[in-house]
Amino acid sequence: MSLSVTTEEMSVRVGAIVDACAELEGPLLPILHDVQKEFGFVPQPALQIIAGRLNLSRAEVHGVASFYHDFREKHPGRHVLKICRAEACQSMGADRVADHARRTLNVDWHETTNDDAITLEPVYCLGLCACAPAALMDDKLVGRVDEDRLDTLIAEARS
Repeated sequence: MSLSVTTEEMSVRVGAIVDACAELEGPLLPILHDVQKEFGFVPQPALQIIAGRLNLSRAEVHGVASFYHDFREKHPGRHVLKICRAEACQSMGADRVADHARRTLNVDWHETTNDDAITLEPVYCLGLCACAPAALMDDKLVGRVDEDRLDTLIAEARS
């Protein structure tokens, strides 16, 4: 959520999202996706609003939001780098690439660099197993990622 968005504005925007999805069967996941699309993450105050509008407990909504790895609790950096952690990618060196990313960016999983440029996230299968290890920079899927290719992705994101 941008620092310029007030709690009242956030409440109105989340309410509109809930209203748009409320008639869907199983509306919670689509609502959470739309809230994250709207703000870049799922703000904690939004959970109570969603819970109240869907007649669910805040714990139920929080449980769903925290179970799925794609939902963020904090605003991400300008770019999101996801590195596959699934077995096929691990067997082809993803652990080495992930360690390199964490050292190079000086962050751990789910953290954002000090310059707010890149948020590093693990992901469990990008569907590019034949070209492992795989990464996703924003919406760009990249196969056969090694340390040099990762350095290029990071440099491009920071430029």
